[in-house]
Formats: sequence, structure tokens, C-alpha cells
Amino acid sequence: MKSSRAAVFLDRDGVLIEDRFPLVDAAEIRVLAGVPAALRKLQQAGFFLAVVSNQAVVARGWITPAGLEALHARMRSLLEAAGAPPLDAVYFCPHHPEATLPEYRVICDCRKPRPGLLLRAAGEHGLDLGASFMVGDRLTDIAAGAAAACRTVLVQTGRHAEPPIVAAEPPAAPCRPDHTCPDLPAAAAWILGEP
Repeated sequence: MKSSRAAVFLDRDGVLIEDRFPLVDAAEIRVLAGVPAALRKLQQAGFFLAVVSNQAVVARGWITPAGLEALHARMRSLLEAAGAPPLDAVYFCPHHPEATLPEYRVICDCRKPRPGLLLRAAGEHGLDLGASFMVGDRLTDIAAGAAAACRTVLVQTGRHAEPPIVAAEPPAAPCRPDHTCPDLPAAAAWILGEP
């Protein structure tokens, strides 16, 4: 069966919610301005909406996978209460090359800049990666999207100007987004071809 549905893959921190590292308390979740309306426009245009997020807080032992799932449930609830459609999926990588907890100190395919989370979502949901977009606030997000054959958008609401994260290997150079814009509402407008 041929894949036909396109996705918008979304980094979590700095794209959907304020980047408050380390985020381990659901009470600290703050939805960024304009995000619910932007998600609604993308969903109405037929895009599958999936969060793909590195979560080294698990590798450091600051939160359990179950605790992180509860935090994501709260994020989803806050987004929907603000008018966003339900997210179709949330994927996260709990690994880190320098993890505190040995079981998470692995070189994996899911930690961005590697594209494993996007590939997993595509395989599980029959998504057309070539017609999809990756929206993130760091070059590692852009590299993951490019490695999965998606078009990429760098938003400037998070840590876009900070050095790259620790990864098994740095993003391939040059790593340039297809588009750079201030925030998710501007990214959605570009994806949808709005003037």
C-alpha cells in the first residue's frame, strides 16, 4: 500500500511549549502563543501531527518514562483546552550518549539528529516522508528532518541560537533549513503556502 498522508513533525520544547529545561513538572508547561491555532490549521489541511522529541531527562534519571508519558498527557490536555486538535502521536527518545543511567547510555537511531523517530512514525502510520515537514528550534531537528527526506523549518522561539546538543555524531554540514521563521504560526503559514 502506497503512503499517502503527509505529516508535520514537531519538536516539543521551543516549538509547542516554552523550553524550560529540565521540564519534569507538568505544572511548568506553558503553551507558546499561537500554537493551538497553528495546529488546528495544519490538521484541517489534512496533516498528521506528531511530536518527535529528545528527552534526556529520562537518561539522567530526573523522570521515569511513565512520568514523561504523564507529562505529555498534561501537555496534550493543555493544548486541547486552548483549542488545538488532538495530536496524532507523541514520540520521544530517552537515550543520551553520556546518560547517568547505564541502560540509556546507548548510541541509538532515535536521538535527533538521527531520523529514527520520524521513520518509526512513518512506518507505524503509513506517512509520506517526502511530502512531510519537520519543524524544530535546533539544527539537530533540521538534520533529523532532512535525513528522513522531509522539508524542514527552523523556528526562533526556542534554542535556535545555541550550540548543537550532544549526539553520537554532529549534524552533517551544511545543515540548513528549507525555511526559517519566528514561530509555529509562521511555520504553518509557510507550509500551507499562505501569503
